[in-house]
Amino acid sequence: MSTVVHDAPARSRFTAARSAWRTIITHVQPDPEAQPRLAVAADLARKLDATLIGLGAEMLQPIAASDPYGLLGGEFVSAMLEIMQTNVDRAGEAFRQAVDGGRSEWLTVQDQPAEAVTRLSRGADLIVAGGSPLKDRDTYRWCDPGQLILQSGRPVLVAPPKGGTLAAEAVVVAWKDSREARRALADSLPILKCADEVLLVEVCGKDDADDVAPHHAAVIAHLATHGVTARSRVIQAGSAEAAGHLQSEANAIGADLIVAGGYGHSRLGEWVFGGLTADLLAYPQRFVLFSH
Repeated sequence: MSTVVHDAPARSRFTAARSAWRTIITHVQPDPEAQPRLAVAADLARKLDATLIGLGAEMLQPIAASDPYGLLGGEFVSAMLEIMQTNVDRAGEAFRQAVDGGRSEWLTVQDQPAEAVTRLSRGADLIVAGGSPLKDRDTYRWCDPGQLILQSGRPVLVAPPKGGTLAAEAVVVAWKDSREARRALADSLPILKCADEVLLVEVCGKDDADDVAPHHAAVIAHLATHGVTARSRVIQAGSAEAAGHLQSEANAIGADLIVAGGYGHSRLGEWVFGGLTADLLAYPQRFVLFSH
């Protein structure tokens, strides 16, 4: 079993968030490309002295969907169930190694992972998702971050594909005067209190630029009542360029975290996202904390 080296300065930085985020949940898979997500969740749980709930969840596709010609028999189903159980067992071992004796709880269910995490997030303060490439995923084994954002009612920390260690020394808040942005701001307060620099960024058209100043002033004053010092930046550009500008601003101040509202809905069984949400999910460069 690996030995975890606890970083005392990093732990002290996150002191302000400990009382708010006491329980974290993440979906655990045995696949190598899913390990960055697990490492992120375990590291954050240690920093917060929080309990990490690891969920092993897989589900067989309905036979009618996976076998349209009716050729698959009971032996095939038994073999697939055995593989699924092996995957969950391996995920449990990976989880135990990652938490390394820290506060944790291991749960297993036979269900689509996103549905299971959404349901079980009623007992958690934060969901850790992402940490693997977003491409051609089997939703019977893989947990779609977008679905979690829109369905769970919890803040969702989406890790970049390679994972990494969340420092949150500098944070960019993507702002527009909407319900989702207000929700994201409120949900991110625990981590904003830990940051040395918070930058409120709004990307808007030229005609709207003069109107946002009083909105930003109100948000900055509100953050100050929570002990968060922030400044604002207004960028005149089209909405299609918003994600690029946010990433540039994050690069400029060395931010490893963007806070954003998650915009989208379900239509005919598919998830339809707003442009900024879709871009931040499709081209992940750093951690993003989403709320819907």
